[in-house]
Amino acid sequence: MQTHAISQSKVSRQLHLPIIEDNIPHVPQIKKSKFSDTTVVSNKTLPIHRWVPWIAGFSSSFVKEALREYSHGGIVLDPFSGVGTTLVDSICKDCHAIGFEINPYAALACRVKTSFAKIDVSELAKTITDAGEFYEQKVHSSYTPQSMPPEGFKTRHTFYSDAVLRKVLIIQDFIALIQDEIIRDVFRLAFASNMVKFSNYSYEPSLSTRASAGREDIHDFPVGQSIIEKLTEMLSDIRLVNKKTGNLHAQARIINDTFFNYENYVQSESVELIITSPPYLNNYHYNRNTRPHLYWLDLAHSPNDFKKLEQKNVGKYWQTVREKANIELEFSLRHSDIEEKIRILQNLNPEKGIYGGKGWANYAATYFNDCYKFAKGIQFSLKKGGIALVVIGNSILQGMMIQTDQYFGQIAESIGLELLDIEIPRKERVGNSIIQSDVRVEKAKKADKLYEAIVKLKKV
Repeated sequence: MQTHAISQSKVSRQLHLPIIEDNIPHVPQIKKSKFSDTTVVSNKTLPIHRWVPWIAGFSSSFVKEALREYSHGGIVLDPFSGVGTTLVDSICKDCHAIGFEINPYAALACRVKTSFAKIDVSELAKTITDAGEFYEQKVHSSYTPQSMPPEGFKTRHTFYSDAVLRKVLIIQDFIALIQDEIIRDVFRLAFASNMVKFSNYSYEPSLSTRASAGREDIHDFPVGQSIIEKLTEMLSDIRLVNKKTGNLHAQARIINDTFFNYENYVQSESVELIITSPPYLNNYHYNRNTRPHLYWLDLAHSPNDFKKLEQKNVGKYWQTVREKANIELEFSLRHSDIEEKIRILQNLNPEKGIYGGKGWANYAATYFNDCYKFAKGIQFSLKKGGIALVVIGNSILQGMMIQTDQYFGQIAESIGLELLDIEIPRKERVGNSIIQSDVRVEKAKKADKLYEAIVKLKKV
């Protein structure tokens, strides 16, 4: 069987560091996964799941397979809900679900998507028709929108052209008139999921100007038609899924807070199944990349709001810890090379200052400290015999392979969970932002590959 273990002795020889023979990592059995490919791409064509484009996450097919295998009608928990794949599929299987999500935009997406069975489809259809008529009447007249762009939203390059901005504000005027809260949130989500498409920004994969990607600015766009089309798609999905699932009794509880406060929200040993994927050790800035959405949805008002989100993120971010004194691990693992790996990382490329190994070692140490807290939350939440499926990717920092899946499995074992196995559903993954820079990309090309693993744990 193929493993992704790295030889500690080999790394030490390459870096001229002492070899620690008795610090050999425990490598659990790693095997090909029986689950479908976890990549989120397939969700783009599935009813309800396709409502919100999201760069991270896993496939609905994986969640459905996990529910068939391990769910017996108990509570399903996702500590890092993203835009709600686990929650939606749990509801469709008539299982109560709990989801934690720190990003208010993603939490809104979770709430709207899991409310599909509660939405009055006749009222939604009428409101969509009204919206189309309102927009067409206002856009072809001398109407001056009453809505204003969010005051705190500043960009280095013009986000919307004047023509596009007027159309956006007309849509905002209509949304403000909607009385039904759920339907209003459906409209807000439809707008937010489209808003970058007609802006002068795009995802490459991080949010940046179209000009920096060699694309022309958007001077005009059929904004109203685009949003009406999205709303019509959402209405069609609701009808289809309601017809397929029938009368559902399950509910989803969406918690816009960090999972590390689990004791405030979750009863001990109450969860049957956890299906989740924490942020990877790749420094992808989820909150910064949803900055336009958070401002335009009135969910953020100043940079301080983003600083609060950064502090709640797993591992924080490299930018938040790179200049601090050496950050130590808050736990100790027997028969693991994790401490030595971080020490080696600290000594790489010192001439690059905070861009060298020291800053990335701080980021890695902070990340694994949060993994330890996450594992304790799993232990607290699961019933005896309960299962946790954690989708996680490895990383390459400063050219060095970091086997995040194996280290997380070791951490989980250290607090009393049983590590059943580690499966590899994706032997190669791309689009990792951390690898696309100077020394890291060249070394990574020649040797190690990025992959995605499922760490399977059991509460004993």
